[in-house]
Amino acid sequence: MLESSSSIASNFMLLSCLRENKVKEEEADIEGIQYKTLRTFQHGVRVDGIAWSPETRLDSLPPVIKFCTSAADMKIRLFTSDLQDKNEYKVLEGHSDFINGLVFDPKEGQEIASVSDDHTCRIWNLEGIQTAHFVLHSPGMSVCWHPEETFKLMVAEKNGTIRFYDLLTQQAILSLESEQMPLMSAHWCLKNTFKVGAVAGSDWLIWDITRSSYPQDKRPVHMDQACLFRWSTINENLFATTGYPGKIASQFQIHHLGHPQPVLIGSVAVGSGLSWHRTLPLCAIGGDHKLLFWVTEM
Repeated sequence: MLESSSSIASNFMLLSCLRENKVKEEEADIEGIQYKTLRTFQHGVRVDGIAWSPETRLDSLPPVIKFCTSAADMKIRLFTSDLQDKNEYKVLEGHSDFINGLVFDPKEGQEIASVSDDHTCRIWNLEGIQTAHFVLHSPGMSVCWHPEETFKLMVAEKNGTIRFYDLLTQQAILSLESEQMPLMSAHWCLKNTFKVGAVAGSDWLIWDITRSSYPQDKRPVHMDQACLFRWSTINENLFATTGYPGKIASQFQIHHLGHPQPVLIGSVAVGSGLSWHRTLPLCAIGGDHKLLFWVTEM
């Protein structure tokens, strides 16, 4: 059943604004980022993850806002809004442990994939019905959809294995091995889908799936343990990693495969979440009640 978001018990602000970036591409100084609050969504439970539907558009009439969240109660919530009268959400239930990753199918946005500590990857339609269910050998940490061939899905497990599934046959078609654990995050390079990156232990690892099931390159990246890995959306050699929060802050690094050392190093208090701008070499990470942005050279 769809319900108005206003009916949710409000003790957590999920989204304070959708940012309309005014970043000037010709300037490295991004202090001029401007934004306005379009709508505040109340969630009621701690949010662990968020994924945006490709149907989301602010340049349509009416606007379409669609995203889903994973929460501390082990449920997925699908939100839909036109920023006017339509403000609905639907709860997707089925996972029995914490959800570590979720993503919309990138073309139509009609399905959602999720992975969990309950050793499963699940595919849902927008009605909340499970259309596929894969049993994993360890907790599922990351899930990615192929940007063009949407019947291909990548699932990374904590035990160091990354598998690719054919959603038509619902069978595994390829696997990669990190040879070290725990694997905490993996990401499919959307600019070159032969490349897969991950962090496991304290290292980052890069695969070329046409050459070997084992990493072609790996380097130590964070002293204690690495946490997140994300490829740039515009450069197949650029990616970011984070470490686990320490006593003071979480370390953040941007790397380029053509450079032996990180091209940028920063720190974030209580760092959480990691994403790249769709068209700019701009990376964002969540801090303590704030979003922090870094820009890097191509």
